[in-house]
Amino acid sequence: MTDTRRPRLAKTVSAQLGMLLVVGAFVLPYAHLLLTSFKAPTEVLAIPPTFLPSHFELTNYQTALNDPGIGRSFINSLVVAVGGTALTLFLAIPAAYAAAFYGTRLGRVFLMVALIVRMLPPVALAIPIFQAFRQLRLIDTQLGLMLAQTIISLPLVIWLLAAFFEAIPQALEEAALIDGCNRLTAMIRVTLPVAGGGIAVAAIFAFLSSWNEFLFALMLTSVNAVTVPLAIANFKSQFGLDWGSMTALAVMYSLPVIAVTLALQRRIVSGMTFGAVKG
Repeated sequence: MTDTRRPRLAKTVSAQLGMLLVVGAFVLPYAHLLLTSFKAPTEVLAIPPTFLPSHFELTNYQTALNDPGIGRSFINSLVVAVGGTALTLFLAIPAAYAAAFYGTRLGRVFLMVALIVRMLPPVALAIPIFQAFRQLRLIDTQLGLMLAQTIISLPLVIWLLAAFFEAIPQALEEAALIDGCNRLTAMIRVTLPVAGGGIAVAAIFAFLSSWNEFLFALMLTSVNAVTVPLAIANFKSQFGLDWGSMTALAVMYSLPVIAVTLALQRRIVSGMTFGAVKG
């Protein structure tokens, strides 16, 4: 028994060390960002650089929060991200449902076109979107930025939802139709609750895509609809980039998303795993 347990123990330890290395590779940059935000402004630019601050202080956070445009940029980011996510789901759910449940050739072509559009780099769509929005007077507006980010995230969300809908047994909806529901009522009362976990996953992807988006915020905004990623990039002092305040603002901007994702993680996994069998 001892001889057989040693190889298993070695494999377990090796696997755990490998996972720690992978996790460390992802955590280390954010840890450096977090620690830098607590350094003194002079220590941020010290040569050679230090990983740990000599003493923790909140000067960078005070400087970032004293900027008059930061509060407005947080409101813009929240409105655009929430509104863009809602609009994306409103358009993607019926499109993915029709493509997955009806299984027609047109539906497969539609999904293929969505995949091709998703493969295009966003910068290739930037100039046409800018020209169209300028004619529609949507430049530097929350609505314009919301629509632009919906255009980018919509193909991915359609593909995600189509995969979730295809995994749902059609017998559930057929039973609802037999009980007197029409197609729309069956979708709302049966299919969508079963696919709740998948919809939550798609919503998180759409929200994160909009929350972290930079290119269209740079091209389509100037004053009124500036979001936090653009405000971080524009954080400057008379001596150049204010790295300390930039890291502090980046930490404040990332913490709500991390908290929401961790809070919803268990519900999303349970919804994806048990949604089709819960009664």
